Amino acid sequence: MALQSTCHSPAESSWEDIFQHQDRLMRLVRRRLPSFQDAEDCVQETMARAAAHRTLDRNRIGPFLTSVALRLCIDFYREMDRRGRLLQRAALLDSPGTTEEDVCDEDFGRWLLDQVRQLRGREQEVILARAAGISTAEFARMHNISIKAAEAAFTRGRARLKTACARALEGCA
Repeated sequence: MALQSTCHSPAESSWEDIFQHQDRLMRLVRRRLPSFQDAEDCVQETMARAAAHRTLDRNRIGPFLTSVALRLCIDFYREMDRRGRLLQRAALLDSPGTTEEDVCDEDFGRWLLDQVRQLRGREQEVILARAAGISTAEFARMHNISIKAAEAAFTRGRARLKTACARALEGCA
């Protein structure tokens, strides 16, 4: 009875040879992709492609895996860009012009900004900073105050704006 040999020829790569590169590939793509799940998917796809490549030289597995992983990262961003452009085209088709709701939103925004300008001191500053996209932590660093002080000023300012909105709505009713 003859035993089948499980040895691989030097030119053949095995799953074990490929799997040894998993951690390195994760480190490589994790820095390039936005989430852990995306990186994990990329590494799995890379390893699957290597396993399906029957003539891959076992001495070239590392460079092959690196090349495939980096190309899959590029493909990921190309796909995101393509979807973004598609969504923009779809959004332009969906909104042919200015709607009544858009006009009301702009008017409310102007009114609310006037209310913010009526706030005092730090409350006004932190609300305007948040409207400009600056976090309360960054605002605190910029003004040399504690984060708690910045958050408290933001909370007080928001409460005053909420009260102003409630009063305005009571006047309309």
